[in-house]
Amino acid sequence: MTDVVDRAERADGADGPDPRARLLARAAVLCAVAAVVAIAFTGLHGLLAVVAELAGLAVTAIGVWWAIARRGVLRAAGAVLAVGAPVAVVVLAYHAHALLLSVIVLALWLAAFVCARAALRAARPPKPMPARETPPPRRPVLIMNPKSGGGKVGRFRLAERAEELGAEVILLDTSAEQDVAGLARAAVADGADLLGVAGGDGTQALVAAVAVEHGLPFLVVSAGTRNHFAMDLGLDREDPATCLDALRDGVELTVDLGRVGDRPFVNTVSFGAYAAIVQSPEYRDAKTATALDALPDLLMGADGPHLTADAGGRRIDAPQALLVSNNPYAGADPVNLGRRPRLDRGVLGVLGIRVDGAAQAAELALRGERATGLTVLSARRVTVRADAPEIPVAVDGEALTLPTPVVCSLAGGALRVRVPRDRPGADPAQQPHAPRLDWRVIARLAFARTEARA
Repeated sequence: MTDVVDRAERADGADGPDPRARLLARAAVLCAVAAVVAIAFTGLHGLLAVVAELAGLAVTAIGVWWAIARRGVLRAAGAVLAVGAPVAVVVLAYHAHALLLSVIVLALWLAAFVCARAALRAARPPKPMPARETPPPRRPVLIMNPKSGGGKVGRFRLAERAEELGAEVILLDTSAEQDVAGLARAAVADGADLLGVAGGDGTQALVAAVAVEHGLPFLVVSAGTRNHFAMDLGLDREDPATCLDALRDGVELTVDLGRVGDRPFVNTVSFGAYAAIVQSPEYRDAKTATALDALPDLLMGADGPHLTADAGGRRIDAPQALLVSNNPYAGADPVNLGRRPRLDRGVLGVLGIRVDGAAQAAELALRGERATGLTVLSARRVTVRADAPEIPVAVDGEALTLPTPVVCSLAGGALRVRVPRDRPGADPAQQPHAPRLDWRVIARLAFARTEARA
């Protein structure tokens, strides 16, 4: 309880909580109380509706677990449960004349949740990564992959636009394997004072490491498929050509660069089920079918090595999936991690998941980040060991096999990234910031008094 009070005090500040945070916290409490009153007002019908909704969520999670971790009849039954449970809850509520109540209670709880999250964000707003003024480069060199992102380099005329801004462009020959890092080093030897990439996150990491070696700024063009690194830098993922504005009117951010073994990474390193699945040659052409075929053996322990991770003194034993990220993500959802609010905190994000059966799947659905099967922490160094000399690893989405033990570390503040002065995702108010939801902290914010200033 002391920790909760301390966090609330820090959120309040010396002169009481921020007025907007206090208003949002009160709205959250009001919506939560209204939801409870609505249930109590309808008596047994209301209570049964809530119990049915929670049971439906648990059964849906169990169905999803069977659908991905089993084969044959159990997989089919799981798919039926996953779809049928929500439908059954709606039908039951309708026949019990509690459908409207269920909708109202759900809306109130959703409003309470949204207001509570917003209150915590307002009380502890995220700070932007500091940017510094630097002169524009004189001899920038950009490496571009014509096939990346389904052909964004050609579709947005990135090579032509970069050359118009004075950059030298190296187009990769996609018909043969090329040494991207070697091309970057050759560009540096030829006088480049900035290195950039229009391509996927894996290519960006390789060139970024060369930029770090030579103390040069690095430029990211969001021409990949997912562009997670570009998104967390605040760059425009819809129009990669806007990233080139940094060549003439830009600022520099100092961010961290991850390293797994002797390979750099800008986003994530994955171990376990996902890493094993992406090794399959069929994965790129049939992602869903390949994953469904491999997951039962991987999740039930019939395939894959036994992993153990040491993250800053914390041990994670036998995770089915382990994700190590260059700085922590805002959310602890293993399906949708969201964004990283900062890339300069100097720590790795660690997310481990272990679900041993349907009961734990239901717990994960009901308790979220508090579930026993989910481990969320941060560390400066992560060491992954296994009962095998080599293990599959996915580095920024690329399939690799690395000798064990595998060590993940972080070079804090090593990478200078030149970005446009104006970036759509640079506003801290638009960035994700999801502190752990604790209703005791919300109550403290809602009812704390504002002290008079001296």
